[in-house]
Amino acid sequence: MEKNVCPCGSGKKFSECCGPIISGKTSAPTAESLMRARYSAYVMHEIDFIAASCVREEGANDIDMEETRKWSEESEWLGLKIHGTKQGGPSDEEGIVEFSAYYSRKGLKDEHREVAGFKKVDGKWLYAEGNLTPTTIVRSVPKVGRNEPCPCGSGKKYKQCCGK
Repeated sequence: MEKNVCPCGSGKKFSECCGPIISGKTSAPTAESLMRARYSAYVMHEIDFIAASCVREEGANDIDMEETRKWSEESEWLGLKIHGTKQGGPSDEEGIVEFSAYYSRKGLKDEHREVAGFKKVDGKWLYAEGNLTPTTIVRSVPKVGRNEPCPCGSGKKYKQCCGK
């Protein structure tokens, strides 16, 4: 990815897309633009923005900042795809964005697919809730067979070495 291009996949420069939203210079005009900024914040490890862009309701669990930071930093972010939106425009009070965030972590490629709900609170779009859609994790490297040579280089079969 070119350094100045926004990670959200819009094709725009980061400074003209998600950058001003993440930095707080502007507010997201739509639910989708907030979703794109949240994805870019994961890519850029801007965890404070992730937390600040969530609806805070009395008695609700707060975001686990350490786990969120760990997921952000340990993942290689591979792209964002918006599948569709319902409402969420500048004049709406609520909106839904269905999206997939693709990433690789610990040698496994995964898709975080979610139907996300957004609400406007005091004129500002916030992430309200999300429902995950089950996906299949795909290995980024081939699985080693039991009778194949061990990838550690010992010369033994995998089942007699690291596959025990």
